[in-house]
Amino acid sequence: MSTMGKPKSAEATEGGLTVAGLFAGIGGIELGLHQAGHTTVTLSEIEPAALRVLQQRFEGVPLLGDVRDIKALPRVDVVAAGFPCQDLSQAGRTAGIAGHQSGLIGHVFRLLDARRRGPSWLLLENVSFMLHLDRGKAMRYLVDELEARGYNWAYRIVDTRAFGLPQRRQRVMMLASRSEDPREVLFADDSEPFEPDFSTGVWCGFYWTEGLRGLGWAVDAVPTIKGGSSIGIPSPPAIWDPRSGTISTPEIRDTERFQGFEADWTLPALNAPGVRRHHRWKLVGNAVSVPVFRWVGDRLRRPGVFDKGRSRDLLPRGVAWPKAAWGFNGAVYPVDVSMWPVRIRAPHLRDFVIYPLAPLSGRAAAGFLGRAETSGLHFEVGFLDAVRRHAARMLRAEVA
Repeated sequence: MSTMGKPKSAEATEGGLTVAGLFAGIGGIELGLHQAGHTTVTLSEIEPAALRVLQQRFEGVPLLGDVRDIKALPRVDVVAAGFPCQDLSQAGRTAGIAGHQSGLIGHVFRLLDARRRGPSWLLLENVSFMLHLDRGKAMRYLVDELEARGYNWAYRIVDTRAFGLPQRRQRVMMLASRSEDPREVLFADDSEPFEPDFSTGVWCGFYWTEGLRGLGWAVDAVPTIKGGSSIGIPSPPAIWDPRSGTISTPEIRDTERFQGFEADWTLPALNAPGVRRHHRWKLVGNAVSVPVFRWVGDRLRRPGVFDKGRSRDLLPRGVAWPKAAWGFNGAVYPVDVSMWPVRIRAPHLRDFVIYPLAPLSGRAAAGFLGRAETSGLHFEVGFLDAVRRHAARMLRAEVA
């Protein structure tokens, strides 16, 4: 799927909506909505490298800068906000919704209040861990703020693998409106998840920066692309080929493709002062998966039918948030849908990767092996032996 076309500021196409993108990053939400026929009329972002990407990829679209400095948004149909997740993710600080970064969501509500006639839709995206952090207080905060402004809301965890990309990435999509029914967008589609079985004929992805409590294991896919790691460095996933025993890391251009961008989407970031090449990993890891938002955008244009039989009984307060739900006026109703709205067949990981792989360094492999051997985690037969051989081989080569 081609994604390199530059969305421009223009009138929305027939049936399309106008969009304001907040915390836009490298524009993944807006690009997906653009592919569905919607038009971005303004963007807000503060990070210099991300701004360089937006300036080139969204040529002509006004950039408003820091969301804290925006007095009011133009009149639009959709306000989209993939607000910062650093305080919500397991890999981050887990400070909660009131953390310094994730607490910026309050400015979205401020901007909604600044217009008497607000947008038809509010579209939010964040990590699935948000449902569990502080026993669900982050979600309760969002729901309470939305309902105080008269919004009906719905959310659903969605897996990127459903959209034909070999990346296991689960994110919360939340949609709210005063006038429309978000259930007809988020719950109109559902499909059976597909979990491939391990075999020596498929590549497996894992995180070499982990190994004590988990490793982000994925069969025939890579684990969630991340902006950083628990040890504070850029963290491309590793790929194990069981047949050859090689352990490698993908190139940045393939990593962009794992998110649904075309290769070199983030290349303009290198024009920002002081930006080093590895910073592109952070931009891609903090981005969203483009095809997910094309699906949302398609349903915004053509809402489907919500099967009310999928809705469950009222959820009592204090009970864990489910993987999908809708609500209004203090009521929360779980919905029986999967994390796979659609099921687009993804290519095998070995066929998806088109750029040269780089061997995982001996030091990185040895560090992972040391953590894994003391962790008590379960591993596929032959995996740790392959890591051990790879580490020894690479360390010998690095010394020679």
